[in-house]
Amino acid sequence: MHTTSNSDPAPFADVRVLIFDLDGTLIDSAVDLALSVNATLKEMGRAPLPHDQIFGYVGQGASRLIEQALGPGANREECQQAVAFFLSYYREHMLDNTVTYPGVREGLAAFDGMPMAVLTNKPVRFSRQILEGLRLASYFRYIYGGNSFETKKPNPAGMGVLLRDFGAAPKQVMLVGDSEVDVQTARNAGTWVCCVTYGLGNAKLANYPPDLLVHSLTELAAHLDQQATHPRRR
Repeated sequence: MHTTSNSDPAPFADVRVLIFDLDGTLIDSAVDLALSVNATLKEMGRAPLPHDQIFGYVGQGASRLIEQALGPGANREECQQAVAFFLSYYREHMLDNTVTYPGVREGLAAFDGMPMAVLTNKPVRFSRQILEGLRLASYFRYIYGGNSFETKKPNPAGMGVLLRDFGAAPKQVMLVGDSEVDVQTARNAGTWVCCVTYGLGNAKLANYPPDLLVHSLTELAAHLDQQATHPRRR
């Protein structure tokens, strides 16, 4: 575990709200996303892409995912057709291989005294269905997706809504994610940010260092417990 330099020995002592990214943080959805992208490319008469290449496109929403998979030669009509097919296909296959990462259930149980929410760029209906299918939805007071607001992460609008929803100040909130998009979102909103090492977006974290880097949610729970100044309550 690594924290960025901070003169305060307990910088996260006042954290009382946790906001989670979904893909790459709570759930390992990489295979289902990659298979759905390649099914879309086949439908569009394109060659499939290596899964590792597709994984690098995840995190900015379905439209951006498909735009990058199609490449710069695709026109607007092709992109719209491909996104529509992708969403339809993924809807039927989004739980074929998707699972929670190790330590996620235990970590969420350890956080159960804290108000929690999900803020993802994945469409909200899919996000809720996946969380319900994996029996995680009950942990979260709010679930917001990429179509819940006019903008997506890293725009801070969604975080701003959650700050108001929870009646919390920015430094009472920690965003937990896996990519530079999550770091940028937290910085734009003025909140703390923790990233997990097992996610899809770690390659760019060297240029976007989070406040805290952990190997599991149980490690994060232990770290916050050590710094807590008062009992956590919903």
